[in-house]
Amino acid sequence: MKDLETAKRILKDQGFSLVIVKPGILFHATRKYGVIGLVEAIENYGQELSGAAVADRVVGRAAAMLCLYANIAAVYAEVISKKGLNALMEKNVCVEYEKLVPEILNRMKNDVCPFEKLVADCSKEEECFEKIRRFKEQV
Repeated sequence: MKDLETAKRILKDQGFSLVIVKPGILFHATRKYGVIGLVEAIENYGQELSGAAVADRVVGRAAAMLCLYANIAAVYAEVISKKGLNALMEKNVCVEYEKLVPEILNRMKNDVCPFEKLVADCSKEEECFEKIRRFKEQV
């Protein structure tokens, strides 16, 4: 997929944490840490993200569920968790990654990422988006 290759190249060459490409052009990019950049892209662009390619530094289940909510067609991750990979593969999203890890940790690397904990019991993409959006507004 050409859009995914473009997103990967921009992510690696320009130091972004998240890149969204559609169709063949840079649609959105950020250097924000965690899933906040993806939440903001969904809030700003909504259904326009459908069919886009995402390149992200870290994809856990939280980011994967956001990608599913936005109907993203392809995802590249430098690091992806098993739960994130499984969520995307269950919905037949094209996934490429560099490193597979058991879980995504917090910034101090001493516990599970708070966003991963937040969506641990979510089964629907919409529910995950709303939980993450509300949490983002509180911090």
